[in-house]
Amino acid sequence: MKVAISSDHGGNNLRKEIVNLMNEIGIEYKDFGPHTDDSVDYPDYAKPVADLVASGEFDRGILICGTGIGMSISANKVKGIRCALVHDVFSAKATRGHNDSNILAMGERVIGPGLAREIAQTWLTEEFEGGRHEKRIQKITDLEK
Repeated sequence: MKVAISSDHGGNNLRKEIVNLMNEIGIEYKDFGPHTDDSVDYPDYAKPVADLVASGEFDRGILICGTGIGMSISANKVKGIRCALVHDVFSAKATRGHNDSNILAMGERVIGPGLAREIAQTWLTEEFEGGRHEKRIQKITDLEK
């Protein structure tokens, strides 16, 4: 699995935590920054990750800003993206298993690094269940047309 990860300035610290986690558990990734604490606009960092996941160049993406809301709204504007804003482990498991989410969004100002690592690890290792959920995912895809 290849993961694209990015944040805005409000998610820099949490992004670094998740990068460390991916190093620890052996997940291949590319960090798209930003690599400074200067203020940046979250859509400028969400779109490249969403485009890369939608194109299939990366299997999944992780986006982090202050709340995760701006990143998730931005990413979900890209056709083929199912970005889930998650701040608990149960939702991380459910959105992979039931929704086949391909981008995870989190908010650094909402959750701490320990919980974020647990959420990310759950989301990265959980598989889509398929079955009865497949027709629902198709209905989501049909909304994009």
